[in-house]
Amino acid sequence: MLEVKRTVDKRFLCTECEFRAASKSNLIKHTRTHTGEKPYKCDQCDYAAARKYTLDIHMAGKHSGDNPYMCGKCGYRAAERSRLSVHIRNHTCGKPYKCEQCDYAAASRSTLDRHMAKHTGEKRHLCNECGYRTAQRCRLYQHMRKHTGEKPFKCDQCDFSSAYKVSLDLHLSKHAGEKPFLCGQCGYRTARRSHLSEHMRRHSGEKPYKCDQCDYSASRKGYLDKHMYRHTGEKPYMCGECGFRTPDRSSLTRHMRRHSGVKPYKCDQCDYSAAQKFALSHLSVHTRNHTCGKPFQCEQCDYAAASRSTLDRHMAKHTGEKRHLCSECGYRTAQRCRLIQHMRKHTGEKPYKCDQCDFSSAHKVSLHLHLSKHAGEKPFMCGQCEYRTASRSHLSVHMRRHSGEKPYKCDQCDYSASRKGSLDKHMHRHTGEKPYICGECGFKTPDRSSLTRHMRRHTGVKPYKCDQCDYSAAQKFALDSHMAKHTGEKPFICGKCEYKTNVLSSLSIHMRTHTGEKPYKCDQC
Repeated sequence: MLEVKRTVDKRFLCTECEFRAASKSNLIKHTRTHTGEKPYKCDQCDYAAARKYTLDIHMAGKHSGDNPYMCGKCGYRAAERSRLSVHIRNHTCGKPYKCEQCDYAAASRSTLDRHMAKHTGEKRHLCNECGYRTAQRCRLYQHMRKHTGEKPFKCDQCDFSSAYKVSLDLHLSKHAGEKPFLCGQCGYRTARRSHLSEHMRRHSGEKPYKCDQCDYSASRKGYLDKHMYRHTGEKPYMCGECGFRTPDRSSLTRHMRRHSGVKPYKCDQCDYSAAQKFALSHLSVHTRNHTCGKPFQCEQCDYAAASRSTLDRHMAKHTGEKRHLCSECGYRTAQRCRLIQHMRKHTGEKPYKCDQCDFSSAHKVSLHLHLSKHAGEKPFMCGQCEYRTASRSHLSVHMRRHSGEKPYKCDQCDYSASRKGSLDKHMHRHTGEKPYICGECGFKTPDRSSLTRHMRRHTGVKPYKCDQCDYSAAQKFALDSHMAKHTGEKPFICGKCEYKTNVLSSLSIHMRTHTGEKPYKCDQC
């Protein structure tokens, strides 16, 4: 049984945590988050709740006949009096203010005025701090709290405060632990009715929010609002530290963590933390190092998988079966998802968009890797040196520098490589193919990255900046070499001897002393 102490200032203190309450009843409700007690039972099913009002919501939503407020005109029932009042306006003449451009009607002139702004596009209310405009004064008041830091909505159970009432309501549901709104199709639960409504659209496919300038439609109004900025080019959310602008609040929040260093997403088994939620995909990969969650074993090798479908994909490596065929070019693969990805080369489709810049990609993993550049996240670490990366595949490639492994073999000569891309480039030596051409000078190259680097000679672009002096470089390796002058670091280590260097190309040249490789051939002898 949890103790209840009364402190000198007549506030009630929880003995399990630092929570304080102004009344004993609030403390009793709070202690249920520790004990798991749910004293309010539904007499028609197994549902139980920690708070009575949550049980009331459950009863009204799930069991017929439990909506006590009834409309006398049509029999409509509601769980709350306020909802019935809104409904009754459908029967009365309580919306005398009509819109002249559509069927909308309002109960007050001010409500109609706000509606009319949708037709006129007028945004009369201006923020003097950053230039943000809005059609509604209340939106401007809310916006101004970003500049003032005002958070008038306070939680009475902890130190949480918010600039928005809806955020406080959502936060309070976390204390109660209550998620009374249940999806009947998949078991999803949520603390808010509006979240359930949005969730149900995943099952129905409904997208009620339509763009009036193109064919785009969305299941949430917030998605449509973000989309509209593509047409207007507006970016109302600005970082006060560096001037970064973005069309949506969540992108600004993520961006600000670069300045604050906040990493709210924590691994509960080690010290790893991440600044952005997308990194939870990396975190879930990372936590597999702590668990033994791979029950599906391959009978032909030591491979184990966390799911049957992953094991099935692995088995195709043993059987060599490639069932999925591209009708455009004859490409075959063992995995249907690989074929779908491959087809984007023919269609040019890039469905994965960055919400912080114009980057888009045909592959989700590429978007995640790109986003890590915005966040500065590098969760994958080499155990033999200090190298870190945002991508597991990059770490695997890096480890081959230590091991000397070169799994990609040329079938026309003795060449082998640690990366598939390196083998692809090598193969162009046999075929002589150089498909990438510079439009300025006619330079040809077998790979896209070489053309990108070459084009910087014409444009003068030097995207790699030193954060300690004015140096900039057209290529990343040049910046890495320069940075070593500041740090004295020599991160590139030979796995065969004690040699260290601050230049990757120097390590590559050094490795030839061990391998005996002599790639530069005389064309006359």
